[in-house]
Amino acid sequence: MILPTSLAAPAPGWITNADVVVIGSGVAGMTTALDLCGRVGKVVLLTKTVLSSGSTVWAQGGVAAALDPGDTAAAHLEDTLVAGVGVCDPDAVDVLVTEGPQAIADLVARGAAFDRGDDGKLLLGLEGGHHASRIAHAGGDATGAEISRALAAQIEQVRAHPGIEVIEHAQMIDVLTDDRGRACGVTLHVVGEGTRDGIGAIHARAVVLATGGIGQLFTSSTNPSQATADGIGAALRAGAKLADLEFVQFHPTVLWLGSGARGQLTLISEAVRGEGAYLLDVDGARFMPAVHPLAELAPRDVVSHAIVRTMSATGADHVLLDARHLGAAFLRHRFPTISERLGEAGFDIGNDLIPVAPAQHFHSGGVLTDTNGRTSVDGLYAVGECACTGVHGANRLASNSLLEGLVFSRRAAADIVRRIDGGELPRLRPAPREGSSGLVAGAARSRIQRVMTAGSGVVRSRDSLAAALRTLSHVPIDAHAREDVVAHPQFAEWETSNILGGAIALTAAALARAESRGGHFRTDFPQRDPQWGRRIVLSLAADGALQLHDAPLTSTLAACAG
Repeated sequence: MILPTSLAAPAPGWITNADVVVIGSGVAGMTTALDLCGRVGKVVLLTKTVLSSGSTVWAQGGVAAALDPGDTAAAHLEDTLVAGVGVCDPDAVDVLVTEGPQAIADLVARGAAFDRGDDGKLLLGLEGGHHASRIAHAGGDATGAEISRALAAQIEQVRAHPGIEVIEHAQMIDVLTDDRGRACGVTLHVVGEGTRDGIGAIHARAVVLATGGIGQLFTSSTNPSQATADGIGAALRAGAKLADLEFVQFHPTVLWLGSGARGQLTLISEAVRGEGAYLLDVDGARFMPAVHPLAELAPRDVVSHAIVRTMSATGADHVLLDARHLGAAFLRHRFPTISERLGEAGFDIGNDLIPVAPAQHFHSGGVLTDTNGRTSVDGLYAVGECACTGVHGANRLASNSLLEGLVFSRRAAADIVRRIDGGELPRLRPAPREGSSGLVAGAARSRIQRVMTAGSGVVRSRDSLAAALRTLSHVPIDAHAREDVVAHPQFAEWETSNILGGAIALTAAALARAESRGGHFRTDFPQRDPQWGRRIVLSLAADGALQLHDAPLTSTLAACAG
């Protein structure tokens, strides 16, 4: 299967220079930019919409770390490894849990206000897969919004600093590479006024991808509309390795509004079940206690699969979340955002049974990195959800995602500073890449999403994946391949090109993994197979041919070198 190695776009009308360009304004992107500001000559932060956008603002559950004196990093590590079902990178997980408490302390120093008790101590909650209360919240269920607010406020404070520039409404098109394949900047399209408008290029010593997730690969998702796999697509075309793409976390409790629901759906945080809410089938029977010792607080893949099986057994398209016994006043105080959004849909969480079903939520895979955020392409870094650090394995442990963004963005920034100071990241001249330049029509997006939901969704099989891959491979990629296909270099086409590339790579990886594990469940191979205790790595050959190979789990650096 041949994919383009660059996206069709006009030549840049403007060029600027920076030391580092960071793409994305979630927790990972803003933390990276703040840590670089004043430590390198100039950092440019790009965001597709506005500074406070991104997936971080929607995070309800919280951020996990061993903050209680009775908790330990070792216990957090063990829970993470169990949730990851044998394919985490233990070294990366150790970094996550060891450096996590300090990363949260630094976030508090930057102005993030977490919920505290009357004694001033952090209130720590319990979520699925954790055996200790270690989830720090802000505003009850508005943790992501508070973190995003605090970091955006810090960015605004330093925005006048000559060492940082923020460009909003900026769509990255491609990562630029030199004649040896090293990253040296990006091309982009900016919707705005002034000198940073239209097609441009930023030449930089290092590029940091912090572009978020892949939610728009599917018909329904908890992700915002800008989660279109841009980082995965750009990294793949630049020659970087991807890993663990098949492991997609489908959140078990997303508000079900019927089969016609599209786009970003209302997530009902796992913390609601952490407070004691039940899952019932449509006959009113509680089913999770018979499935797992942790019942409703089992790892998310276990809960999602149980819901799918229950729906099949009852012939229903949803199950029911019952929090009525917790009390309306408590629920409105503890979960104000969820209560408000459910109210907008006509539901009262304190008095109604809430229809829920799984929807795409988080991607455990992404651009393969080491523990400093380095990818297999020199000068290219990836942090946050678009990265595969190896900490999540086959299934992310609840509330580890914000922590991952904090910990590894700090490490990436420190590594970039060291390498620039040491002369390891010189300024390079961009060069044309081998392979073809392609484009996918924006009109193809809904078809791709339907194919992905049916073939690569919660429950998969060899037949469903193979059928999806066949259909996806026939979506016209070259804008000039069919005269009747309308595809021009513009926002929708660039996004849809990334969606198709991500969909093909994810489906190919899922077809190759002949077992069920974590977020990857196959009806034809319903059991975990010990021989699949390794990761699948994908990359493009110089001509754009998609390549897959196995890699060890013990070191992401070793996998990058494989």
